[in-house]
Amino acid sequence: MVKRYLPIILIFIVFFVIYFQVIVEMATQWWDDSNYSHGLLIPIVSIYFIWLKKEELQKLVRKKSNLGLIFILLGAMIYIVGTAAAEFFTARFSLVVILFGIILFYYGKDFVKKLWFPILFLLFMIPIPYVIYYTVTFPMQLLSSQASTGVLQLIGMSVIREGNVINLPEYSLEVVEACSGLRSLMTLSALGAAMAYITHKTIFGSITLFLFSVPIAIGANVFRIVITALGAYFISPKLAEGFLHEVSGIIVFLVGFISLGIVGTVINWIGDMDDYYPEAENPLKISTQYKSEERIPENEVPLEV
Repeated sequence: MVKRYLPIILIFIVFFVIYFQVIVEMATQWWDDSNYSHGLLIPIVSIYFIWLKKEELQKLVRKKSNLGLIFILLGAMIYIVGTAAAEFFTARFSLVVILFGIILFYYGKDFVKKLWFPILFLLFMIPIPYVIYYTVTFPMQLLSSQASTGVLQLIGMSVIREGNVINLPEYSLEVVEACSGLRSLMTLSALGAAMAYITHKTIFGSITLFLFSVPIAIGANVFRIVITALGAYFISPKLAEGFLHEVSGIIVFLVGFISLGIVGTVINWIGDMDDYYPEAENPLKISTQYKSEERIPENEVPLEV
């Protein structure tokens, strides 16, 4: 029993020794930076996904694939370049590439078919490069402030927007970097991917739910800003700066989670309609099959040549 698992145990020991510093620095960023605190849960969720497949994995026969060596060498090159250039994202990305290569090399393609998502799901734990973060943040600040201003004006409030600042009567609400929605976008994208993997059997349904996580994240952040503005206007600015500011993250997560659940339910319902109804009777499916043969009147005989 020990001899059977000894090679893979030694491989992973070497793997963790090489990536120990990378993992520690990444975990420290998860703990210190609230933008990436969801990274603490990603490895746990990934392990849970593997555990769900344990019975299927036990039935598979291990067949080594030399194709895995290509991914291992590619990951090693990425790691060397990232370490030499002090580029944290590149070095961390190589971790997932090498892990994928190890599974493919030692266990084979059949195992990879079962484990590809739990492995790739680990990409959500990697903080994005700062150059991308600051490039995306300001446009998202403007988008969130524009959308929030539009909603407030739609419900009858007198507001004026100046850049990323929403001017209410006797109060100005600034949409800062933390309120840009990028944090909720990263978190809800990971949540959307996990929900799509668990709840949807078709690729179309999974991709659709995952793509919906982007507008849902933006919408949830806009909802948070609108609620904060309403609290500051109708109750007190101290409420917006205190209680609402503290619970705003929970608000975004709950709104996003419920919205993803609703969208996922609708997608499943449409899929069930396709399975339940025959094609001719399905009100949600338009048939694209047409008869190419012309109808011949009953009193005419087709000409034979």
